[in-house]
Amino acid sequence: MLGSGSRGNSTLFETAKTRLLVDAGFSRKETYARLAAVGARADGFDAVVISHEHTDHIAGLRALALDLKIPIYISPGTRDAITWDVRLNRVEHFTAGQSFTIGDIEIIPFAVPHDAADPVAFTLTAEGVKIGIVTDLGYIPELVKQHVRGCHLLAFESNHDLDMLKIGPYPWHLKQRLMSRLGHLSNRATAEFLLDGYDGAPHILVLAHLSETNNHPELARLSAEEAFGKRPNGRPHALHLASQSAPTEVFEF
Repeated sequence: MLGSGSRGNSTLFETAKTRLLVDAGFSRKETYARLAAVGARADGFDAVVISHEHTDHIAGLRALALDLKIPIYISPGTRDAITWDVRLNRVEHFTAGQSFTIGDIEIIPFAVPHDAADPVAFTLTAEGVKIGIVTDLGYIPELVKQHVRGCHLLAFESNHDLDMLKIGPYPWHLKQRLMSRLGHLSNRATAEFLLDGYDGAPHILVLAHLSETNNHPELARLSAEEAFGKRPNGRPHALHLASQSAPTEVFEF
């Protein structure tokens, strides 16, 4: 993950045959800098795939797609919610619940509850490895639990600590939005999923989209660790926290 949070989101996926970005929330310059930071080249991409239209997921979309000369995979509802640049004419549409393939990567977009036009999360499968990236959702419906079963790596939102959010500096209307069923997952909600809805399959769990204002990495980590401590089995081999300011390490399978 090149970065995850309210100031920008983007994730690099790469196989021996295919390279793609999921979301483009950083500027072109910042995206290239973060790619360089993990030893990845800034060319040879096959596509960029977009989850929804919020700025922290598309801020660099136009510049990156034009510079890299790659197609944009996006749902029609999300595209319609964006002020579109007519130069972005390499567009492929997808529909939530219907798989599509880019190179040797099978991608399944699935609907998530968030205050956007047509928001989705994704699983990506290649070479026998399944990866899930699930952020920007206000609660965890059964559909999400079904789609992330069997993941080898799961990046999952743990956005805010409820107490920090309630006493924090945000105006009340924004606090209500974040806590709503179309907002973002709290540490508590994610912990409940890890205790009950999580299948224990992932070798690696990455907590993602942590708020810099309403959360602290150690609170998110402790919440997840406490949930795992109550499980009889099914603990990931490694727990990581994605950051807004720097990429995660490179996860290889």
